[in-house]
Order: sequence, then C-alpha cells, then structure tokens
Amino acid sequence: MTRADTLSRDILRLAVPALGALVAEPLFLIVDAALVGHLGVVPLAALGLASAVLQTIVGLMVFLAYSTTPSVARRVGAGDPSGAVRAGIDGMWLALGLGLALAIAGFLATPFVVGLFGAGPDVARDAETYLAISMWGLPAMLLVFAATGLLRGMQDTVTPLWIAGTGFGLNALLNLAFIYGLGWGIAGSAAGTVVAQWGMVAAYAIVVGRLARRHAASVGPRAAGLGGSARSGGWMFLRTVSLRAALLATVAVATTLGAPELAGWQIVFTIFSTAAFALDALSIAAQALVGKSIGAADLETARHVLRRMIAWGAWFGAIVGVVVGGLSGVIGLLFTGDAALAAMIQPALLVLAVAQPLCGVVFVLDGVLIGANDGRYLAITGGLNLVPFVPCLLVLALLHPAGAAGLAGLSVAFFGVYMLARIATLGWRIRGSAWLHRPA
Repeated sequence: MTRADTLSRDILRLAVPALGALVAEPLFLIVDAALVGHLGVVPLAALGLASAVLQTIVGLMVFLAYSTTPSVARRVGAGDPSGAVRAGIDGMWLALGLGLALAIAGFLATPFVVGLFGAGPDVARDAETYLAISMWGLPAMLLVFAATGLLRGMQDTVTPLWIAGTGFGLNALLNLAFIYGLGWGIAGSAAGTVVAQWGMVAAYAIVVGRLARRHAASVGPRAAGLGGSARSGGWMFLRTVSLRAALLATVAVATTLGAPELAGWQIVFTIFSTAAFALDALSIAAQALVGKSIGAADLETARHVLRRMIAWGAWFGAIVGVVVGGLSGVIGLLFTGDAALAAMIQPALLVLAVAQPLCGVVFVLDGVLIGANDGRYLAITGGLNLVPFVPCLLVLALLHPAGAAGLAGLSVAFFGVYMLARIATLGWRIRGSAWLHRPA
C-alpha cells in the first residue's frame, strides 16, 4: 500500500465516524422540535426562542473540542500517551468549570434574556421554563466537547460516534416519556435532553477513566494544565466569536431586506450548513493527523496531510456544488412549496454552488491550522477577515436590493468576499513553515 493510500485510509477512518457524531447533534434538536410541535404553536415558538439562546452559547464553546484535539494529538505523536490523556483531562476540568459558571449565570439571567426577544406572555413563559431547565445541561455539553476532543486527539472518532448515537436514542425516549408519559409538556423536553446529556458524560467518564488507568495519567485538576488549556482555548474562542459575528451580521442584513428574503436566506444557509457537516468531518481528521505528525516531528507527513486535505476539500466542494447547482431550481419548492420563493433563491443557490470548492478548501485549511495549534493566528485573522466583508454588508443594507437580487448579493458577500478573505489569510499561513512549529 502506498503512502497516499495509507493517508487516504486514515482520513476516512477518522472522518466517517466523525461525520456520524456531528449529525447526531442536530438530531437532538429535530427530535425536540418534532415532539414539542405536537404540543401546539406556543410551545414550539418557545422552543425556537430558547434554542436560539442555547445554540449561541454552545456554538461559542465548541473551542473546547478544537483546542483539546491538537494538544492531545501532539503528545500522541511524541510518544507520550500519558501526557496526551492528561492534557485531555485538563480540558475536561476547564469545561466543567466553565459549564458550571455558565449554568448558574444562565439560570439567573433566563427571565432577562427571554425578555429581550419581546415575545408574548405565553411564549415567554414556556421559553423561560425550557431555558431554565436546559441551563443545567450546559456543563454536560461542554464536558462532552472536551472529552470528544480528547478521543479525537487519540485518533479515535468511533467511540464518540457510539456515545452520540446512544445519547440521541436516550434523548428521544426520555423526551417522549417526560412530555407525554408524565405530562410535563415543554419542561419534559428540556429535562429529557439534560438527563441524556449527563448520561453521555457518564459514558465518557468510563472511557476516559479507562484511558487514564491504562496510561497511568492523573485525573485530578492541575493549575498548570488548566492554565495551558485556557490559553489555547482562549484563542480558539476568539476565532469562533469572529465566525459567529459574520453569521449574525449576515442574518441582520437579510432581516433588513424583508421577511421573504430572510426566509430565503435561511434556506440557502441551511444547504450550506448541511454540506458543512461533511467538511467539518474532514477538518476533524486534519486536526488529528496534523497534530500527531507535528508531535512526532514528522513535518513532511504534516505537509503531505495538508496537500491531501486541500485536494479532498476542493473535490468534495466541487461535487456538492454540482449537486446544489443542479437542484437549485427545486430546493425552494422542497422546503416551502412556494414557486415564487423557489425562483427568488435560485440565483443565491447558484452562487453557493460555484463557491463550494472554495468553501471546501477553507474548511480543511482551518482544520490543518487548528491541528497545528495555530489558534492565535486564526483568532487574529478571524477579525481581519471581517474587514472586507462588513463594508459589503453595509452597502447591501444601504442599497436595499429586493428579491432575488438582494439574496444573490448576500450570497456573493458571504460565500464570495468573506470566504475569499478567509482563504487568503489561511493560504498565506500555510505557504510558510511557521505553522509547523507552534508550541504544544
């Protein structure tokens, strides 16, 4: 078997299970929505409001997985499995501390946060109920992030897939039992999900405990380890903030264009997000393989991973682009059945289709630099990427183009200008060798 074949096999071995675990996360939300939806419009609206808050918090905390993976993988590559497990456990302690702080603050602030949305009294009441209960699942979610990062760094994406799949099944059963069996309504949905999340933590605790015993790694908190995890995670947090800022700014401009345009953008971005799951799986494989190669001081393999991941990202993006372009005329009909809306979003979908190879390369380069522990560069350039993007959004907001023109302009701004800015800064970094020599 050639070196290229071996690397391709390793990428698939890590990426395919990672994709399955990634898909499990939105399935939690789908099950909640389906079960709560049968309670009526008010509980479903409340779930949408509360979920928006929770997804924002959880999305900002995903750095716990992305900062833990390269730290662990480097130590695996350096032949220090005990240190690798120890680094992952440090990340889990950091996740527990952050999760408890967020849970307490979020629980106390729930009425205020819900009030910011200006919902009616019935919706606000149900949203407060759901959000207040769900806050106690935040520590569990963050622990799952960190534990997942540990196992990915250990080159294991199969165990997270099994735990995520089991958690999804448990969530569905508990929600059904609590909502309808016990008659708890929307509170039952929140309680079921929280119990399922802590069940996943219990499973990870068993797995990580076994790893710690096998490699003689301490499981207690260490000040030095927590500090290192916090520094690495801090840069990744800032990088995530810049991405969220770009997404929120785009939605804000779509909102100013009108309700049909906002609905159309939601469909376009849903298609983009769906494709992003597979690209995220490739990114996770890149994180694990690059981190391990650099830890082993095998810089040539790290460069080989880089070249192969760029090719995979571009080819997958091209395939997705062809599919999206071919279906661009009917996607809107599948989502809404509205022929006028389908026609309005088609130009935006065609822009997305053309940009998919670019998006694919951006995702995998991001994963390569995360694996190289280059969070500081990603955080700094994350802000720089907004410099050309924000003026484009301001122009759209001022010109206020309606209908298909407005959505196409929004697509050009996000999938064109913003993604070109990202690939420019990422490409500049990988042209040199500084990314290969980041400290652990």
